[in-house]
Amino acid sequence: MIKADVILDCSIWKKKIKSPKIYIKKRLLLLSKIYPFSKKLQKFTLFLTNNKKMKSLNNKFRKKNKPTDVLSFPFNNKFIKKSYLGDVAVSFEIINKRSKQSNFSKEFDKMWVHGYLHLLGYSHGTIKNFKKMDKKENLILSYFYKKKN
Repeated sequence: MIKADVILDCSIWKKKIKSPKIYIKKRLLLLSKIYPFSKKLQKFTLFLTNNKKMKSLNNKFRKKNKPTDVLSFPFNNKFIKKSYLGDVAVSFEIINKRSKQSNFSKEFDKMWVHGYLHLLGYSHGTIKNFKKMDKKENLILSYFYKKKN
């Protein structure tokens, strides 16, 4: 089972997703049913914020002084049993801008799933890794959108 603590840093998120905590809970329930890696308890924090905060985090942790769509902070501690995966932060403004071409929920799902996969150890630093991560992302997203949710 996968659980997320959803932290709403700015209320503007509620204009697009009425209850982000319930929305994510439903998504994680679906995800827990379809993937074997989710059979054991996994926890992470999903931080829903804005460009200003994302720019600050991106500058502090990646030395890039600009906002970004999603950041992942894996929790790597060999001495603690790894049920806590880490943190994912997502920017409202970037998701909202991208959603003009598609749908806010779909864009949001793309970002948090991308961040979640980073917490699981997926990366996209090489073409081989990019293809592997992209395939897993698309598989998850296709499952979310093949049924009415």
